[in-house]
Amino acid sequence: MNDWLVAIILGIVEGITEFLPVSSTGHLVLATELLGFDAARWSVFNIAIQPGAILAIVVLYWRTFLAVLQGLFRREPNSVAFVRNLLIAFLPAAVLGFAFNDRIEALLENATVIAWALIVGGVAILIVERLAKTYKTGGIAGVSWFDSLRIGLVQCIAMIPGVSRSGATIMGAMTLGIERRTAAEFSFFLALPTLTGATVLQMVKHRDAITADSLQLIGVGFVVSFIVALVVVKGFMALVTRHGFAPFAWYRIVAGGVALIALNIH
Repeated sequence: MNDWLVAIILGIVEGITEFLPVSSTGHLVLATELLGFDAARWSVFNIAIQPGAILAIVVLYWRTFLAVLQGLFRREPNSVAFVRNLLIAFLPAAVLGFAFNDRIEALLENATVIAWALIVGGVAILIVERLAKTYKTGGIAGVSWFDSLRIGLVQCIAMIPGVSRSGATIMGAMTLGIERRTAAEFSFFLALPTLTGATVLQMVKHRDAITADSLQLIGVGFVVSFIVALVVVKGFMALVTRHGFAPFAWYRIVAGGVALIALNIH
């Protein structure tokens, strides 16, 4: 298949799945495996295009970021708490991601692990949706530092490919009593330091594999993932407000099952 078409396909997959609780990394690995792409060749690409989806969050929530930035200069408590909570939640992933980077990369090579993680994660979402009770509201600034730390620890489960970073953080927040919208937005904003750090780490580690041609492909994937993520995040918030996260749970279970069958046939 033409490299430009592959870049567009993977960019679409990244944009659709990055902020949904379905595992973007898992879908990118499965897409690479099931469509017969060279996994080793596209592994760095899959990570390098993540900032495209991250930029979509910056664009969609620019007013929030501007208000927080202005509030920091004025030392407003809500702005300080907003930044504090995200930094605290980011800390566990930063430490563990750096320490276990090689082992995480090894798991990315196992598509079967990813398929099973999709299924198990789907069941977990259904359980949390049924049992979690909301009793904490007030936005991200209203989350305590201790709850932020616990959300950050739960996010580390997503180092297992297929678990879903957004799914882990959202479900982790909901089990702490945080309402759906705040849980989803916490996941969105936490993606900025988490995914940026992971991308920089991988780009530095694999800098020798990056060529002028690969940078052009990364640029295409970046733009495509950005555009698609803009549309998906808006629709995601509307869907979650009406129907919760159960539709994504059932999708994960079905997708994981289909992937297992396809991998065995393949």
